[in-house]
Amino acid sequence: MERLIFRRKFVGAFAAVADAGQRGWLDPAAFIVAMLPAMNDENPTQKELPLAAPKRTRKKPAKAEPAVLPPSRKRLVLRWTGRILGGIAAFYMALILLFSVVPPPINLYQLGEAWRLGGIEKDWVSIDDMAKAVPRSAVAAEDANFCLHWGFDMKAIREAVEEGSNRGASTISQQVVKNVFLWHGRSWLRKAMEAAMTPVVELFWSKSRILEVYLNVAEFGTGVFGVQAAAQHHFGVDARDLTPTQAARLAAVLPDPQNRDAGNPSSFVRRRTRSIMGGAETIAADGRAACFEE
Repeated sequence: MERLIFRRKFVGAFAAVADAGQRGWLDPAAFIVAMLPAMNDENPTQKELPLAAPKRTRKKPAKAEPAVLPPSRKRLVLRWTGRILGGIAAFYMALILLFSVVPPPINLYQLGEAWRLGGIEKDWVSIDDMAKAVPRSAVAAEDANFCLHWGFDMKAIREAVEEGSNRGASTISQQVVKNVFLWHGRSWLRKAMEAAMTPVVELFWSKSRILEVYLNVAEFGTGVFGVQAAAQHHFGVDARDLTPTQAARLAAVLPDPQNRDAGNPSSFVRRRTRSIMGGAETIAADGRAACFEE
């Protein structure tokens, strides 16, 4: 379109010049004047190009980031093992703190017995609602140095090692850890967990609390758990009304509650009862009952 307009202007100017020439009055000045409209085109067909081509800027190549190598399989296994162990430790720590003030509802062994027997007898009672002879008899029968150690009776352990057995080596604190938090059975894993948790329980629980929990979760007969349920099952009384003889009989069956009967004692249980009654009087006299009778 722009070229067509330029062409029309040029032809028109040229025609004007030719006409003037025919008339005989064309001169150079007139020729220039006639050609000015075509020369002064306000719409050029092309834009002026720059004298020099613009320089092209080269993009700098991006720096290559160092490749992040995935962790080795061994390191990954160790990391997840640490996380799992940390989670287990946190779980048991929470239970230890919770059960320092709240009665444990049930444990693994009680669940197993409830499934096997179709039900169990259990009833929680505070240590303040037990006859004084009950905790004394339990300590005299199971852990005479209960108030003197921090969870492990090293003297009893050495004697058990020398005899080649574990009889008498397990303290009341260890039995609480096993009964409340772990499972029954002879395995190195359970023993290791018991050894790790016992000092923690001793640290956060009082001796009175440890003994209170022990007397409420211990088995005093097949499917009979806790001194309150045992007192009602064997003697028809509450734990606060047990006599020293009855309390000692209950303590006498603790190592083997499914084969010993406090309500119908054998000659062995009777002898054991007399021994426990003497031990209860001894620890009350020499101060080894002070930690749970304050």
